[in-house]
Amino acid sequence: IKVIDSGVGIPKEIINKIFEPFFTTKESGKGTGLGLSTVIAIVKSHDGFVTVNSRMNEGATFEVYLPASKTEDLLELPDNDIQLPMGNGELILLVDDEISILDITKETLETYGFTVILAHDGAEAVGMYARNKEEIALVITDMMMPVMDGISTIRALRKINPEVKIIASSGYLEDAKIAQFIDNTMEAFLHKPYTAEQLLSLIHSQLSAKNK
Repeated sequence: IKVIDSGVGIPKEIINKIFEPFFTTKESGKGTGLGLSTVIAIVKSHDGFVTVNSRMNEGATFEVYLPASKTEDLLELPDNDIQLPMGNGELILLVDDEISILDITKETLETYGFTVILAHDGAEAVGMYARNKEEIALVITDMMMPVMDGISTIRALRKINPEVKIIASSGYLEDAKIAQFIDNTMEAFLHKPYTAEQLLSLIHSQLSAKNK
């Protein structure tokens, strides 16, 4: 798989750092530096690798190599589609600083019958929850965000409502503080990148538990 852009290019002095977690050339609040590190982790998990070539003012070319599968090794998929859990108009507060994640997750949730409001950081999420706590059925929050991180956000939400239903989400669990917090305090966790099935099933289980 080859991806080519026509941007400003990647300087030679940083091209060997672009796959490192949290490395970013964007200004504060514009990116987490986890995009390419997530890509390389996914590709390596499938026994593949990624190469990059770039010239200044000529753009960059990324090539993703994955091992081929023989036809006879492929699994036959069942004819019937998986029936994913549907919502019934429940209001979900989705919190993430990555616009692409907000957009695709919002679209998925709305497709399956949920209503969604968005927050781009923890501080915004706390304010929105305080104003709409009676209507919000569940909160999904990223753990790595500027302004107010996931841990602080979850603690603030629980001060407003100790019974709030929260799903934590992250693609980077090598931070010991975050990993310990999730293990000790969170009942529900989504590891990025997650599928629609994982997302909807976990929401369904959390909302069902609320009614028990």
